[in-house]
Amino acid sequence: MNQTNVDPAELAKFSELAHRWWDVHSEFRPLHQINPLRLDWIQQLAPLKDRQVLDVGCGGGILSDAMARAGATVTGIDLASKSLKVAQLHALETQTPRVTYREISAEALAAEAPGQFDTVTCMEMLEHVPDPASVIQACATLVKPGGWVFFSTLNRNPKSFVFAIVGAEYVLNLLPKGTHEYAKFIRPAELAAHARAAGLTLQAMKGLQYNPITRRYWLNNDTSVNYMIATRRFD
Repeated sequence: MNQTNVDPAELAKFSELAHRWWDVHSEFRPLHQINPLRLDWIQQLAPLKDRQVLDVGCGGGILSDAMARAGATVTGIDLASKSLKVAQLHALETQTPRVTYREISAEALAAEAPGQFDTVTCMEMLEHVPDPASVIQACATLVKPGGWVFFSTLNRNPKSFVFAIVGAEYVLNLLPKGTHEYAKFIRPAELAAHARAAGLTLQAMKGLQYNPITRRYWLNNDTSVNYMIATRRFD
């Protein structure tokens, strides 16, 4: 993401909440709850031990930290300075090994270090940037040939509007109001098309479900709201 592919309002939104990234009872509780699920899915497809991994849009480092603890050497990047400082402080306090953080866009890093990573993750980030295709292309450039690139985002349909915005932000208060903008949600076919255009081949897709009664998340094949895709670069 070059400096033009960023929404200042999005950066401000997450910067205001930065100090709460590692509070498991805060607005970031959903990320803490889904983190073991997405980490396990990544590990099933692309084992992390001794791998060079890039986490694009790392925020406060929830996934970056977990991947480092799973044995990867992780670089987390973001453009939200306050979130990165929280990530760095958490890594220092908990002595997380093999994780570093940089304030740099995906596009800028792609120009600097193409083909340097075994695995690239870009989770819950594409729906917050003006040009997601640009980020996807950068991720494809950053991964080594044969490497894996993982994305997660929100589907765009009436169900996702009801569940992800009305339900999560206004009824259940799982997320702060205004966290998501429906028009920026991305249908799986659109994401797959962007990935193909970037030279990535779709390998797998998973949906993420939530039960408001038990307050538990799980993975299945329903991609109608939250979903993840796994892709590889073959060239």
